[in-house]
Amino acid sequence: MDETSWSEALIGATAVIGVFGFLIVAVWQLAASWRARISVAREEAYRKMAEEVVAAQRQTSQALEQMTAELAGLRARTTEVERMLKEVG
Repeated sequence: MDETSWSEALIGATAVIGVFGFLIVAVWQLAASWRARISVAREEAYRKMAEEVVAAQRQTSQALEQMTAELAGLRARTTEVERMLKEVG
């Protein structure tokens, strides 16, 4: 009887260790899946932000090109006015 109780205790202890081992692995995998989902969401947010920044840069570049063209026109007109004033004066 003494021998049977030791073997039963050993089987029980092995089962408890196995259950705890399974729970540890399951929790570990759930945490890894959660971290992966969080990482994907963060990367998606960064991608969206990068797209918005690129769009803003394009708008800024277009506005700068327009202002440069307007400035060139103003310079040409100013040069023409200066030339006319030199001729008159």
